[in-house]
Amino acid sequence: MKPFKTLDDMGEITGKVVLVREDLNVPMQDGAFSDDTRLRAAMPTISELSDRGAKVLVLAHFGRPKGEVNMKYSLEPVVAPLAAVLGRPVGFMMRLTPDGIAALANGAIVVIENSRFAPGEEKNDPEMAKALASLGDMYVNDAFSAAHRAHVTTEGLAHHLPAFAGRSMEKELDALQAALGSPVKPVAAVVGGAKVSSKLDVLTHLMTRVDHLIIGGGMANTFLAARGVDVGKSLCEHDLAETAEKIMDAADAAGCTIHLPYDVVVAKEFAANPPSLRTCNVHEVAPDEMILDVGPAAVEALADVLKTCRTLVWNGPLGAFEMAPFDAATVALARTAAALTKEGSLVSVAGGGDTVAALNHAGVAADFSFVSTAGGAFLEWMEGKDLPGVAALMQQVGSAAAAH
Repeated sequence: MKPFKTLDDMGEITGKVVLVREDLNVPMQDGAFSDDTRLRAAMPTISELSDRGAKVLVLAHFGRPKGEVNMKYSLEPVVAPLAAVLGRPVGFMMRLTPDGIAALANGAIVVIENSRFAPGEEKNDPEMAKALASLGDMYVNDAFSAAHRAHVTTEGLAHHLPAFAGRSMEKELDALQAALGSPVKPVAAVVGGAKVSSKLDVLTHLMTRVDHLIIGGGMANTFLAARGVDVGKSLCEHDLAETAEKIMDAADAAGCTIHLPYDVVVAKEFAANPPSLRTCNVHEVAPDEMILDVGPAAVEALADVLKTCRTLVWNGPLGAFEMAPFDAATVALARTAAALTKEGSLVSVAGGGDTVAALNHAGVAADFSFVSTAGGAFLEWMEGKDLPGVAALMQQVGSAAAAH
């Protein structure tokens, strides 16, 4: 049994009013949507509820209007692209009223105006939650990417209505459970990115949960410097040397092996294919050089580590992957992980904006077991934090179990 209820637990819903929280906060360019990933993620839940005869009221936010009506942040422009993805009509309501809901046909889908126009939304105002809940029969949270925020539409409603995880949320929670909740060991984690300071909590949490911690990106330079390596003019947080040492000692005590690169790709300037480009041992970095990627020998060794593992969690690139040739290590290791996943020996879960971009760039996003498009929520989950939107769904199961 899952620790949360899903659409399978809803029973008969014909004519029921279902409030569905989706993430429709899609990127806009010149008034048009440049990426429909989140709309496609919302499709299975919205379509299924509509097919089952529910009145589907879609709640979502767009941008940061700060509790005021600002038509620059209206959700109305999302209606046509959502209808195109769903292949069925989608309505729009400025605000929810009992009469407006009563007039809807069973199976109707309506997007409700930006939830953040209401001053109570981001404050998780209990009165707003109660008023909104009184208009619906059931609540479905399908927006994992907003689950780290305790707002009315992401958390508050779950305390007033029978609450269920949508298909996208269910898929995400199942994948995360397989990755760190109760993973098949050995477990490896790849953590990359520019700064150790932004991933301190992630590193601290992971070293007690994984067998291999692979550190890449600018973060690796800070760890190398802490070990006495001269990293030249590489991006490095020298003031965190002591913190890095503590993490390495604690990992050691927890039986977690930390992997740092021993050969690196360096250049005197950060530019595409610079003339000063070379690969060297980490102890041979010149004072005027910067480390921009992990070297090929280290990548090969890391690939061998992955071959011994059964589960992989990935967040952040290994090098400055936005520019060739500093994408080589990320692409090579991602392709190894994808190949191992395809042959069935590895469960691979990745998340975070840069990571998704890097895996798409390597052409392997579709071959990973699961790729999360959530940024902040995925990171907080990797830090071991409770996500309010998820915790509220779990509580429903807890209270139902207690009632029996």
